[in-house]
Amino acid sequence: MANWKEIKRRIWSIKNTAKITKAMELISTVKMKKAQDLALEKKEYITWILKVVENLNDSLSENVFFEWVENPSKTLWIIITSNKWLCWGYNINVMKKVNEYMKLNDEQIDFVSLWKRGSQFIARTGNKIIADFSEDFTDNIDYSFSKNVSRFISEKFSTEGYDKVVIFYNYYKNTITQIPVARQFLPLTDRGIEKYFEAILWDEYKKSENIKSSYKYTVEPTVEELVDEVLPMLIDSMFYDILIESKASEHSSRMIAMKNAKDNANKFASKLQLQYNKARQASITKEISEIVGWVESMKDM
Repeated sequence: MANWKEIKRRIWSIKNTAKITKAMELISTVKMKKAQDLALEKKEYITWILKVVENLNDSLSENVFFEWVENPSKTLWIIITSNKWLCWGYNINVMKKVNEYMKLNDEQIDFVSLWKRGSQFIARTGNKIIADFSEDFTDNIDYSFSKNVSRFISEKFSTEGYDKVVIFYNYYKNTITQIPVARQFLPLTDRGIEKYFEAILWDEYKKSENIKSSYKYTVEPTVEELVDEVLPMLIDSMFYDILIESKASEHSSRMIAMKNAKDNANKFASKLQLQYNKARQASITKEISEIVGWVESMKDM
């Protein structure tokens, strides 16, 4: 059995680790809640976009962002990961999803990375990266940065001959479950927009028919020009929502990882405490035995 003083040092070290992981768990909890609040803050904004889109629906399909290619040959993949590890399988699951998707597609692929782990993964696999926005983003996602990236993606799609844009990220289902997904972002589809509105607005989306009938617009100068203004706003908002969802997933993953690390550290410290008590007791018993033996030997003198 190890020396009881050595065990005591190990217990002290492990308990310090548990304190650190507990602090990281609490920080991730706060950041996750903040990401959830950001998603709710845009609810009114999305409601008004819905009112416009519902009334312009007949003209949307003629826009460049709705041009569907049956057999795509050139695609742009956006990988959203994190800047740090210690977040369970958050990054690994996205990378596995990219590898799985790559095996099923023989298209020409270019990459855009958000956050460092994705750019490192692209570099390791020898793929072509046309943009890396890792340095532009922090945990506090600013809408202006998000808008810059979404406009960059939209411009590449409309001018560089990409047939589709696919985003790889972790879909936030709940605090425990984050699902890695490959989501086709562009070209837009009616169903894709519906799912987006439905996820953000819940009951309001069910009232979309009433919204459409209640709001009629006199459009100036033309419907087409209004669509050209509204669609980029919608794309910006959808991309911002993906970033927030991805960040909520990251913080949830890190929170769970740190909670597990804290619990395991506490369990291990408890086991070591038992070993410490046994070793300490053995040491005391040995000392008492030596004292008793010394006293007995003195009697014989």
